[in-house]
Amino acid sequence: TRALLASGTYPCRNIDENLADLAAQIAANETGVREVKKMIMQFGLDVVQSYMMHVQDNAAESVRRVISALKGGQYDYELDNGEFIRVAVRVDRENQTAEIDFTGTAEKNPFNYNAPLAVCHAVVLYVFRALVGAQIPLNEGCFRPLKIIAPEGSMINAQYPSAVIAGNTEVSQLMCNALICALGAMAGSQGTMNNYVWGNSRLQNYETICGGTGAGPDFDGCSAVQTHMTNTRSTDPEVLEFRFPVRLEELSIRKGSGGKGAHNGGDGITRRMRFLEQMTVTTLCSHRRVPPVGLNGGASGEVGREWIERTDGTRVAHAGNDQNEVYPGDVFVMQTPSGGAMGKRPD
Repeated sequence: TRALLASGTYPCRNIDENLADLAAQIAANETGVREVKKMIMQFGLDVVQSYMMHVQDNAAESVRRVISALKGGQYDYELDNGEFIRVAVRVDRENQTAEIDFTGTAEKNPFNYNAPLAVCHAVVLYVFRALVGAQIPLNEGCFRPLKIIAPEGSMINAQYPSAVIAGNTEVSQLMCNALICALGAMAGSQGTMNNYVWGNSRLQNYETICGGTGAGPDFDGCSAVQTHMTNTRSTDPEVLEFRFPVRLEELSIRKGSGGKGAHNGGDGITRRMRFLEQMTVTTLCSHRRVPPVGLNGGASGEVGREWIERTDGTRVAHAGNDQNEVYPGDVFVMQTPSGGAMGKRPD
């Protein structure tokens, strides 16, 4: 494993950290196995399997009730590169089933905006589980009433050797927005995790940055929160500055950046960070050209953007998917996207 991580044109920067991550995942699964075995020893295999099936049956029935209230729909969701994620939801109310069809979605991306099929399934599961609106365990039963069509070789069902580093971060968020918009459940949220990676040979850090959520039929969007396919928490400024040679100079809400409508989209944020050592900054972000969409006459939100303020007063452009060097005293500024509005704003 170490040799594999060290190979290729762009080997891993901190292999020991990567190996520790893999060891932690293995340990977590082994812990789960031990706990299930203990439960079987206590209650018996038949009882445990029966209750596992009860949990799945309840999940399936909960999703069927959601489907009964849906109208279905379709949406072509535009990406920053001009391509589209296309999704159609066809509802069979009589049988309480739904078909989620991504036919027409863009073919594999030549860079890394691709996702394996598991990510597509995770997005569909998340959306329909969220629509249930009740506290049920997340499990396989949710899939029973659902049929997913994801064309093989497309960017949402990528095949080897397509690069998929953006799959679980950016593509998942974009798919989620597309599906939610097709259902008319809410307008487009920030649609990105605003992946922000910086470091040098001594230190590395990976952050995802919050933004605005889309509005719904009877609610405004939320400001400065993680949306949909991520729930990571920002590191406390005091901890960040203690552990790394950086200073967080601003973390503020972009007041009024959310789309305007009958219900307004949530606002994004502005984040300014000064570097005290030379480091490499890499970003992997979406909605830097196309804003998160509004629905039913609601206005779109605002796009995100980044730039570097050098110590000599110059300002260097930094694209959403980009890499640049920062030097002692430089400030990296990120403004995250805001959510779209729902419904036309009253005159």
